[in-house]
Amino acid sequence: MSKRLSIAIDGPAGAGKTTIAREVSRILGYKYVDTGAMYRAVAWRSVQEGIPLADKSAIVALTGDMCIDFVEGDGSRIFVDGEDVSKAIRTPEVTKLSSPVSAISGVRRLLVDQQRRLAGEGGVVMEGRDIGSVVLPNAEVKIFLTASVDERAQRRFTEMQSSGMDADLERLKLDIQERDHRDSTRSDSPLTKAPGGVEIDTDHLSIEQVVGRVVELAQEYGT
Repeated sequence: MSKRLSIAIDGPAGAGKTTIAREVSRILGYKYVDTGAMYRAVAWRSVQEGIPLADKSAIVALTGDMCIDFVEGDGSRIFVDGEDVSKAIRTPEVTKLSSPVSAISGVRRLLVDQQRRLAGEGGVVMEGRDIGSVVLPNAEVKIFLTASVDERAQRRFTEMQSSGMDADLERLKLDIQERDHRDSTRSDSPLTKAPGGVEIDTDHLSIEQVVGRVVELAQEYGT
């Protein structure tokens, strides 16, 4: 492609955003940014510091003091103040806390600023829940990935089991439904398909099929 694009991939928890975004970035040679991991990092640090969710001002202050970065060429690894927290931010406790933390306006403002800086001059695949609508509204390619609650819960269940974590499928379904409700009804940057976004239901598609569709859209725009 003659132009390095900004590709925004949004969607609810478990729709496959991370897997798809990472593979698309690899194929195109783009930077990969997992914004959800950034909110997880704030939730993780809040737990480490013993800050309760009700103390929003303290969580905002903590966010402002954090240095969050991704390993160049491997967006799956995230560092907080130089410490690799890639696995620590994936625990059930942090997962449950990350959504309400992401709904704190002060936290969102600080991290959106960081995300826009990471996007730089294009050549980026960024995934989250408000990338096309808020963080990168001028992104050339906007994707909204969806999947049923049952499918997303099963994916998370399999992921947790493979990592040696205890998992309850029915509990995961309830957690996903609750998170969907919080993310789509929050007042600040709710989960929604951005204007001009292309919706892709991943329920019956392979990873390769979804990646191929996103790369195809990028190539169509960039040529």
